[in-house]
Amino acid sequence: MSGHNKWSTIKRKKGAADAKRGQVFTRLTRELVMAARDGGGDPEMNFRLRLAVDKARAQNMPKENIERAIKRGTGDSKDGVTFEQVTYEGYAPHGVAVMIECMTENRNRTVAEVRHILSRSGGSLGESGSVAWQFTRQAYFSIPSKGNDFDRIFEIALDGGADDVTDDGESIEIIAPVDKFKILSDKLRDAKVEIEDGTLRMAPNQEMDLSVENTLQVIKTLDALEELDDVQNVYSNLNISEEALAALEEE
Repeated sequence: MSGHNKWSTIKRKKGAADAKRGQVFTRLTRELVMAARDGGGDPEMNFRLRLAVDKARAQNMPKENIERAIKRGTGDSKDGVTFEQVTYEGYAPHGVAVMIECMTENRNRTVAEVRHILSRSGGSLGESGSVAWQFTRQAYFSIPSKGNDFDRIFEIALDGGADDVTDDGESIEIIAPVDKFKILSDKLRDAKVEIEDGTLRMAPNQEMDLSVENTLQVIKTLDALEELDDVQNVYSNLNISEEALAALEEE
């Protein structure tokens, strides 16, 4: 499991996400809106929307909220708010590369907030393409280890075109090419496998090692970015060592 994903897992275990349920709902709503806008309002015909609905349900988002967000995306709701997707690239402290995926109705506000957080920590916002070459987009699935047979999941994943399948005792993770995303999702669903998380993400081609102190400093910056309402995902090439993980768990 790479870098910041390990820290995200720790935060989930510590219940940090529950303390920000309103923020979680805001992000889920925007994903529902964009998915419905781009592919229509039928989850059975729109794979991205189906995943967004599943995530919303997993977070106990009320049904009426989900339906309202879908209507906004399809144009059946006339609230006048239009979201767009934008990705910013830059550097956190100590030269750590970051990709920041946002969904916003106000680009000027979003870029100003992102730039402020990076600048105050000693990082910087870069031009388009300045960092993207250090990452590869991939399909990613996370499945609870408990109650699932690894060999069975491995066979399903292999049949669906996966590149790698690992089990850390908590989650079984599947990595695959982007074009295998829907195929794998369908195979897992057909096999009645519970998908904890299924997404397209940016994975670093090579991770950067830092001291524990510097790693903690970078993570504070990544966390600050993630707390922005307009930010959907933050990816970095930071490698979080076992020593850094131990220090994080003590905080």
